[in-house]
Amino acid sequence: GMTCASCVKRVERALSRVPGVRNVSVNFATEEAMVEGDGDSLDVDALVSAVRDAGYDVALSTKDFVIKGMTCASCVERIERALSRVPGIVAASVNLATGTGRVTYIPGAVEVDPAVREAVEGAGYEVEEIEEGEDPLALKERREREEAEGLKRKFIVGLCLVIPTFLLVYWDLLGLSRVVPLPPEANRFIQFLLITPVQFWVGWQFYRGAVSALRHGSTNMNTLIAVGTTAAYVYSVVATFFPSLFEGSGYGAEVYYDTAGAIIVLILLGRYFEARAKGRTGEAVKKLIGLAPKRARVVRGEEVVEVPVEEVRPGDLVQVRPGERIPVDGEVVEGYSVVDESMLTGEPIPVEKKEGDRVVGGTLNQTGTFLFRATGVGKDTVLARIVKLVQEAQGSKPPIARLADRIAAYFVPAVMTVAAVTFAVWYFAGPEPRLTHALLTSIAVLIIACPCALGLATPTSIMVATGRGAQQGILIRSGEALERACHVDTVVLDKTGTLTKGEPEVTDVVVAPGARERDERGVLFLAASVESTSEHPLARAILEKAGNEGVDPERTVDFEAVPGMGVRGRLNGKIIRLGNEEFMRREGVDVSSLRGEEERLSEEGKTPVYVAEDEDVVGIVAVADTLKENAREVVSGLRRRGLTVVMLTGDNERTARAVGKAVGVDRVVAGVHPDEKAEVVRSLQEEGRVVAMVGDGINDAPALVQADVGIAIGTGTDIAIESGDIILVSGDLSGVLVAIELSRATLRNIKQNLFWAFAYNTLLIPLAAGVLYPFFGILLSPIFAAAAMGLSSVTVVTNALRLRRVPLKA
Repeated sequence: GMTCASCVKRVERALSRVPGVRNVSVNFATEEAMVEGDGDSLDVDALVSAVRDAGYDVALSTKDFVIKGMTCASCVERIERALSRVPGIVAASVNLATGTGRVTYIPGAVEVDPAVREAVEGAGYEVEEIEEGEDPLALKERREREEAEGLKRKFIVGLCLVIPTFLLVYWDLLGLSRVVPLPPEANRFIQFLLITPVQFWVGWQFYRGAVSALRHGSTNMNTLIAVGTTAAYVYSVVATFFPSLFEGSGYGAEVYYDTAGAIIVLILLGRYFEARAKGRTGEAVKKLIGLAPKRARVVRGEEVVEVPVEEVRPGDLVQVRPGERIPVDGEVVEGYSVVDESMLTGEPIPVEKKEGDRVVGGTLNQTGTFLFRATGVGKDTVLARIVKLVQEAQGSKPPIARLADRIAAYFVPAVMTVAAVTFAVWYFAGPEPRLTHALLTSIAVLIIACPCALGLATPTSIMVATGRGAQQGILIRSGEALERACHVDTVVLDKTGTLTKGEPEVTDVVVAPGARERDERGVLFLAASVESTSEHPLARAILEKAGNEGVDPERTVDFEAVPGMGVRGRLNGKIIRLGNEEFMRREGVDVSSLRGEEERLSEEGKTPVYVAEDEDVVGIVAVADTLKENAREVVSGLRRRGLTVVMLTGDNERTARAVGKAVGVDRVVAGVHPDEKAEVVRSLQEEGRVVAMVGDGINDAPALVQADVGIAIGTGTDIAIESGDIILVSGDLSGVLVAIELSRATLRNIKQNLFWAFAYNTLLIPLAAGVLYPFFGILLSPIFAAAAMGLSSVTVVTNALRLRRVPLKA
């Protein structure tokens, strides 16, 4: 942000005031600051704040990494807290669903790799190495597959040990004692042998997570499971080997090995389902990556050679045959074909491609063979950018997710307290056997309150929604943008290129009343003939109209253009003139007979151009930047959803109002310079509105950034696309409606998930604590508590996956 020498002095003064700084040097050319300080006493975050307080910003970098060992929202909160304490790291975000983390840091202020590893491992988790050249997505898939297989294997072993334990519990009831008499002491001992490996091998991950949390003075979901199942197991071990302790006190020596084992197995089953479901949420990205061909046919000298797509370089000539996918982005230089771009746009109708047209890697060539020059390869292809944007969005965290993290941080200690109170009440005031009742109710409270579903409530929905958006040709850069889009109440639409096609078209051909032997085709013939040698955009529009109408113009001679007014040329001995009213008046042509038509066309936002033969006016050709086919329907759809629609344009007031009336917007703001568009958006925000800006040009970029949600037309400029929060890849304006529908559906889904993950468990805690026992004699067994807790996780994931089938109507 520095613009002059005084900026340098201002930054140096601000930095020198930070405690511990001894020397500061700011280089204006490189935009770098060198700071010398007193070692560990130098606060990097204070340096950043000083620069920002002086009115400038600090260039930041990001680092992504993979984390192993996370199980719940409390894990996420702990890792983020550990990372944020590292000097030089200004922000940290961890995603439970993807198993990834991201830090934003100051380059040069911290060695990010060792710092991240130390912080994450210090919190009790692992940072997984990504081998050079290895695809992070492939690593994530492999890790998820290995995790799911490991959980499945442990679940099967646990189930095989728990089933015979249940048979032993009901040995007498099932009549098996008549076949194989089994004394109670032997029965309990066999149960001990069966459940011990379940407790300490199948359930070891819970102990590992609980100990890690304890080392850092906190608790998490693993703590609840470890404490609950260990209490049931230890109680049973004491009853097995020292039954007299209970019998001497008047209590029965009951064992609950089946309860401890079943809880562990049920929770593992829920985690197995979660692991499989998390893998399914990334299917959209996998499908997109699968569209990229592995090989390309490249022209090398006089031959066409097939090479790996990684070896294609910008500028290479690439050949594509019918039925092949286009390997990289480029521009057609020879040939003609029809290409299926549905993977990019969602539109089933193929697109014609000829010399000069752009082609996109991953799209399917249908009919002809053509050559194109590669312009974007590797990470620079549209498909690669799409994948990157989707992955970044899936790893982002909206404000509602941060709310869930805060809830989880307080929820686990609260549950531990409730369990302790439950134990005390039952032990001191409950019926006999009080110890058994106190133990079982407190275990049930610990198990049913496990907030594992809370950690999946938001990221799973975000992953599914961004994947669904990508399939619809809508790229959502972040979960925060998705959430903000739900609250938008005002949509600002740029006119040119957004509501309109951005290219002039002939809309009307009017014949003058006194033009003898002339019809619309005759007027168009004269206009096209005189424009046949012109390179003006209006000339292209007139010539295109003539071609569409089958009018074959003739080339004029003595062509002359008068800048800003019109053109003239000689055809068959007559002078043909084409231009505005001032041009005709200077040329001595009377246009009074068409003045009424000229005013009508101008009121409709069109540009009327007079056509004259010698000194006689013969007609008008009206040119306009026409509306996109679905512009009216989109504006109508936005208004039906209760949104205020504002059209923003640099055009004059009359043209702007004509277009605004035709499209049906609520408000028109005309004559706006490019640098004023952001100010218009800001003024709407100051009115208390939540604003979405839709634009496609470089001049829209500041307004896209200023808006609460910037929606960029994907067929527009790269700068506009990079400035948008949501990108409509196909350029289809109806994507605005679909994006808003998707955001609303996603937020509803997240709220439903939070309800099932939090309220569901909370409501069942009193039942687990035994609140119904005094009235109905009902106690919730820890086994059923475990089943209910696991069901909440499965419910959350299943509900999030419903977003894949939610109808998105434009």
